[in-house]
Amino acid sequence: MKKLVLSLLTVAALSTAALAQNSNPVKFGLKAGVAFPNMTFSAGSASFSYGTKTSYYVGGTVEFELSDMVSIQPGLTFIDKGTKINSSSFGFNNDDFLTDVDATLNFKYLELPVNALVNFKVANAGKIFVGAGPYFAYALSGNAKMGSEKEKIEFKDSGFRRTDFGLNFLAGFQLNNGLNIHAGYGLGLGNMANDEEAQDFDASIKHKVFTVGLGFSF
Repeated sequence: MKKLVLSLLTVAALSTAALAQNSNPVKFGLKAGVAFPNMTFSAGSASFSYGTKTSYYVGGTVEFELSDMVSIQPGLTFIDKGTKINSSSFGFNNDDFLTDVDATLNFKYLELPVNALVNFKVANAGKIFVGAGPYFAYALSGNAKMGSEKEKIEFKDSGFRRTDFGLNFLAGFQLNNGLNIHAGYGLGLGNMANDEEAQDFDASIKHKVFTVGLGFSF
């Protein structure tokens, strides 16, 4: 994990060094939007996904232009991840239970992505951009909610890891005035299960999230 954080910081440092030799200005940005996260569970050859919940994200970016087409964009994002758990998540009908199961797991993360972007100018309208890169995330808090009951997740004792890492994929369109619309997909690679019993069964729990939102660069 320490190697991953060091790698992300190294990429950001190299971006800054490249900027010093480039006449293009640095661009700052703000972004916010809707997130649709869920979590997957696997053990041995069996795997399934829990339900998708609706949440949000907000953050900022710094874009270093390496050329007219290529740029490096580190950032910092506050995002609400997790999943929805109900009877349909397990393939059962509600009639199979005495009461309907309807709960959510909620994790508030501070996420550090470092994305490489490729930009394609569209006449005088703006540009299309696509990109990808790694991210590292640290959970600020977590809770489990079922109906009116809410329980705080203590990461040391809950069986969940506080840190996560994975890959980002994004695409969007930006107008010449800096306003942009974008969509992204975050694929968690870190195993969130931090429990000896889960490790004995080779079990893993991972995040996935689809996002769509608006941003502004200046």
